[in-house]
Amino acid sequence: MNFDLVVFDWDGTLFDSTALIARCIQAACADVGAAVPSDERASYVIGMGLIQALEYAAPDLPRERYKALGERYRHHYFARQHEIVFFDGTLAMLQALKARGQLLAVATGKSRRGLDDALNTSALRGLFDATRTADETASKPHPRMLVELMDEFQVAPARTLMVGDTTHDLQLARNAGTASVAVSFGAHDPATFDGHGARHVAHSTADLHDWLLRHG
Repeated sequence: MNFDLVVFDWDGTLFDSTALIARCIQAACADVGAAVPSDERASYVIGMGLIQALEYAAPDLPRERYKALGERYRHHYFARQHEIVFFDGTLAMLQALKARGQLLAVATGKSRRGLDDALNTSALRGLFDATRTADETASKPHPRMLVELMDEFQVAPARTLMVGDTTHDLQLARNAGTASVAVSFGAHDPATFDGHGARHVAHSTADLHDWLLRHG
């Protein structure tokens, strides 16, 4: 294996949640009287920490209103998170990687509560050796998430791979000195991946699975 540790983003990489998150951001903005962002702007922030994301999505909202905006986002998201499913083939891919002895981890812009809820209600429970969320460490693209995971397992950057669907994920990998692979079916237009150093852009989970088994 080329990599001992494979770290996955969550939303838009493993789970088909991009559209729902964007709609929840838009609904939250409407609730507090902020300008409703476009689909593109709302999707761009996926993977960031919540407050960082909301600042980008609603730049004209007074800062003291971000707490209320965050509360309204959580209201909409937790009311609908049961609608989210993982991409076809995700479970088989993770199980295959696990079976050959690779350490699997998650680095996500989700909150700890949000990630734990997802892990506790999905077939993914127990597949990951460690996870990091934006509210317990630094938000992407700061390298701290990956650095903490590498330190936890004593894995060097050269033996670590980050997999994600946004430029935030790819820049996170670059900042931490690790390799990266991108998927084109998530939040960001794959045309924006140029120049971020991804070793491969997968256009389906099957494509990602095949690349990881051959090169991971």
